[in-house]
Amino acid sequence: MFEEHSATINRRGKMACGFLFVTYMDRREWVRLMAVLAAAAPGAGSQQQPGGAQARRISKEMLVSALKLMGLEFPDAQLEMMLPRVNRGLGSIEALRKINVPLDTEPAVTFSPRLPGKRWPASAVFRTSRPTIPRDWKQDGRLPFLSVLQLAALVRSRRVTSIELTSLYLARLKQYAPRLNFVITFTEDLALEQARRADAEIRRGRYRGPLHGIPWGAKDLFAVKGIPTTWGAEPYRNQVFDYDATVVERLEKAGAVLLAKLSMGALAMGGLWFGGMTKTPWDQDQTSSGSSAGSASATAAGCVGFSLGTETLGSIISPSIRCGTAGLRPTYGRVSRYGAMALSWTMDKVGPICRSAEDCALVLRAIHGPDGRDGTVIDAPFAWDALRPLSRLRVGVLHKDFEGLKGEEKKVYERALADLEKAGARMAPVELPPFDAGPLLTILSAEGAAAFDDLTRGGGLDQLKDQGPGAWPNSFRSSRLIPAVEYIRAQRARRLLMREMERFMAGWDVLVSPPYAGQILTITNLTGHPQAVTPCGFAEKLPRGIVFTGRLCEEGLPLAAALAYEKATKWHTLRPPWS
Repeated sequence: MFEEHSATINRRGKMACGFLFVTYMDRREWVRLMAVLAAAAPGAGSQQQPGGAQARRISKEMLVSALKLMGLEFPDAQLEMMLPRVNRGLGSIEALRKINVPLDTEPAVTFSPRLPGKRWPASAVFRTSRPTIPRDWKQDGRLPFLSVLQLAALVRSRRVTSIELTSLYLARLKQYAPRLNFVITFTEDLALEQARRADAEIRRGRYRGPLHGIPWGAKDLFAVKGIPTTWGAEPYRNQVFDYDATVVERLEKAGAVLLAKLSMGALAMGGLWFGGMTKTPWDQDQTSSGSSAGSASATAAGCVGFSLGTETLGSIISPSIRCGTAGLRPTYGRVSRYGAMALSWTMDKVGPICRSAEDCALVLRAIHGPDGRDGTVIDAPFAWDALRPLSRLRVGVLHKDFEGLKGEEKKVYERALADLEKAGARMAPVELPPFDAGPLLTILSAEGAAAFDDLTRGGGLDQLKDQGPGAWPNSFRSSRLIPAVEYIRAQRARRLLMREMERFMAGWDVLVSPPYAGQILTITNLTGHPQAVTPCGFAEKLPRGIVFTGRLCEEGLPLAAALAYEKATKWHTLRPPWS
């Protein structure tokens, strides 16, 4: 089928060369050429009846109704002219659906957050803090809640072995998974093997860096060879890949130890998966949010050293806030998505969820950069300077977003801004460009529907637990009605937004904001700008987080601001009361 289809396209491509000479044709020749091209289109001949009459499966009434869904009206004469082409187009669509397109196939067009003329930073400085190990780290269950930087110091000095850490975290995962529902698949055999290897290498003096021997958890949309990768969704419960995702390969190369595939909202939405709802460690009656639900919950509960998540529209930032962790959504294209489930090819990003901002920098260093597989990946150095004074950063505050808060939440963020100022931040009030980004989410809706097109038409969506009006099944079905023209218009409008943000961010190193007020989360997910979040207090018994936004490929600056805030406060060190 594919070879026959390709031959048709090739024949059409050869005939299309005639367009080069259109200026030499008279009107009759032009009409004749268009008729030949239309006849060569896939499915064009499938609707012919004896005698040459065109079978109209789409009537004028159907066409009028369809156009109304798009807010369009055309005169009768134009409708009659459209009908033959629309009916031929239906045949083309049916032929297209017969082409087998594997789920991991990306479109032939890619998105880049870099505007023409934009240059990536050239600095490659990487300077970490000196880890401070608490004297009582062996007591009171403190060990599993230490930062990666602290754990790395213990492992490198062999005061703790990777096997000891791995056994500790596996025991905690098994103990708290029934309560918090954050594990889909344990990778215990692999973890013990990797931990033994790490200890042997460290004994021989072959230390790979700060992630060597550190146990971690993967959101269950990253392929791990020979181990189920379920995407949190019923139709994929038994899905197994024969290769590793790039981030899994890179963390193994760094010496990290994979403990488990952690829960995610089905097909990357919310905290509900086929095994139930993932909970935040701070209130076991409340969801951890999503879709990186298990990654944030397990990290906050001291059941992994760090974790990986993904974000399309808040899926790292939101669960990090809800669970009281630090999280980093890097610049779009920073980290390869090879081997990761696709939801929106032009919006999906991979990033770390950790117990400190500096841990996020350590993980990003290990996973970023080109891999020769994901064509969107940016080739630019990642700079990190943990000793950079906050006073040297140009910090803009989205004051109107803070002013719109109420009650306990308003008090939490007023205190957070005061603490940030005490930490040395010189802040000035700013406002985002007046651009309504909401309509551009048509991009996410259309790409998500395209990613799971076969599942929608095959009825697999019916197996998902959540069938509500805001869930993926309804979204994917409804999004089939988004016209291609409007999707492309949204991408063009996105370019305008990118230009606005590029001009705006030129004046600031970091923007400070609450997470959900205003449009900062939506805008930056569309433009590809990085965001870091760290805990800043509690409201209604749940953690709250303060968000730092940076320029493209300059994640080190918002992370530096987050680290300075952490050093001035205690919120990132708190543990769930039951732990």
